[in-house]
Amino acid sequence: MENSTLTEQDRAHLRHCVTLAREALAAGDEPFGSVLVDASGAVVHADRNRIADGDPTAHPELALVRWSIAHMSPRVRARSTVYTSGEHCPMCAAAHAWAGLGRIVYAASSAQLGQWLDSWGLPAPPVQGLSITTVAPSVPVAGPDDRLSAEVRLLHARLHGIEGAEL
Repeated sequence: MENSTLTEQDRAHLRHCVTLAREALAAGDEPFGSVLVDASGAVVHADRNRIADGDPTAHPELALVRWSIAHMSPRVRARSTVYTSGEHCPMCAAAHAWAGLGRIVYAASSAQLGQWLDSWGLPAPPVQGLSITTVAPSVPVAGPDDRLSAEVRLLHARLHGIEGAEL
């Protein structure tokens, strides 16, 4: 788990991600949302989870990777930041590194998600929740955020019908 200090700008972008995760949940999908921010701090693209349509790889982080390759030069990608409600899975972390994107900032970690699922008696995801730094060690990473990870926990509790998970 990373312990880098997050700025207020980081938290503002993470709140946007949590809003996208909430929208995903309202649309019947798993609660994940991500935004791609350029070096000036401007959001250039955003997406939410879309796996409910039948593609288990339709993660927002992967969508941002694909968008960045189509619309940004390698130099601009390297200076960008991806913010996300949940730490990248190994697939998304690898794609991020291969695309040459910059920093990743997340609200809740994969370890936290695994702990929540375990505490609720639910099965682990089909892919081991490795940290981003294990999969892509050269990518700068910051997160989780205590306050926002609590909100993400509530979204996942609601997804799984856990009692007392009021938003």
